[in-house]
Amino acid sequence: MPFSSPDRARDYQREYRRTRRAGDTCTTPRTSAIPITFRLQTAQDVIDLLEEQVTAVRADAEAGTLEKARAVGFLAGVALRAIEAGNVAARLEALEAALKHRAESTS
Repeated sequence: MPFSSPDRARDYQREYRRTRRAGDTCTTPRTSAIPITFRLQTAQDVIDLLEEQVTAVRADAEAGTLEKARAVGFLAGVALRAIEAGNVAARLEALEAALKHRAESTS
């Protein structure tokens, strides 16, 4: 992140290195820190969050029908990609387990 002031750049780098040493590899000094418990780890976490958000959008009395339709349509697209990612992850884990089993049985 370029800064016009060398002092600001130095301060940013100091904070950046401090967060890295603390073990947080996801945030930078300019983003808000998200507690580990709220971070999404799996595709199922994303699907659960999207389910909550779709429910919230549909329950919003102030939003118009078109706004709700757009939001739900967008969230549905994201949910489909998350489901596909979850399926791919499950298939990859099964493949890794099969290859590991095969390697153990041949040795």
